[in-house]
Amino acid sequence: MALDDRDQQLISLLRHDARASVVDLARRLGTSRATVQNRMNRLERDGVILGYTLVLKPEADTRSVRALMSLATQTKQEPGVIAALRGFPDVVAIHHTTGRWDLIAELRCATLAVFNDVVGRIRLVDGVKDTESNLLLDSYDRRDASEP
Repeated sequence: MALDDRDQQLISLLRHDARASVVDLARRLGTSRATVQNRMNRLERDGVILGYTLVLKPEADTRSVRALMSLATQTKQEPGVIAALRGFPDVVAIHHTTGRWDLIAELRCATLAVFNDVVGRIRLVDGVKDTESNLLLDSYDRRDASEP
């Protein structure tokens, strides 16, 4: 599905604030509420918008150990590795990448002991050739007003 400029503007506004009212979105786009609602319905129906989410500040997440785990996989087994990673509750996102690593898994664990266990189990997944894990110390979002 091709997205026009108005669709792109709407998506940009929703990325910034997915809870914005249709009335506010219409005002900011300079169009009617009905037009915005129809576009949102179409984008959802066509699978462009898959859902709306909540973004917590890092301190609010009770799973305080955050990490990125880079994985090199056997090419033919990559779909199976992705499926296996989806089964780990501490894996909150999986990214397919270019470069040295094939996948990057975002991990959120309650403790370092849980993190150690999850990393060990992921390393045993069929098709995983190599891994590298990096603990996240701080994160800065474009929405953060303060400078590091």
